[in-house]
Amino acid sequence: MITNYPIDELVPHSGTMSLLDQVIEYDNDWLIAEVGIRPDTLFLTDEAVPAWVGIEYMAQAIAAFAGIHAKAQQQDVKLGFLLGSRKYSSSHSHFALGSCLQIRVEKEMQSEEGLGVFNCTITSADDLLVSARLNVFQPKDAEQFFQDEGLKSE
Repeated sequence: MITNYPIDELVPHSGTMSLLDQVIEYDNDWLIAEVGIRPDTLFLTDEAVPAWVGIEYMAQAIAAFAGIHAKAQQQDVKLGFLLGSRKYSSSHSHFALGSCLQIRVEKEMQSEEGLGVFNCTITSADDLLVSARLNVFQPKDAEQFFQDEGLKSE
């Protein structure tokens, strides 16, 4: 399916920390997002973005996946957390200026308690650049979670 939602309505990031440009397509278990590497792209140095930034692109694509599904159920977009990654593999050290990246996230597992595992890839011009498996957590109520854990959400 194709979405008409702007990325800032799906991902609870704002300003320069909202790294994705748009969602291209999605379904019940996967999503494809896009980001172009431009001169104003955050983390750009020496006309490239380090490949390690790919983990944040993937995490934000998972957030967009959760945001789309929340909106489909007429719920608010919720805060989520990247817990870690397994098998992060990159064939390149950076994403070059002018590249158009497609980030695909595919749900492997998602529990009722909010834990999830996603298989993720980043491609450019049909070349696989990065692959990883991300573990994420989305509490039902982030404010309550912060209080229960003795943390502040500010």
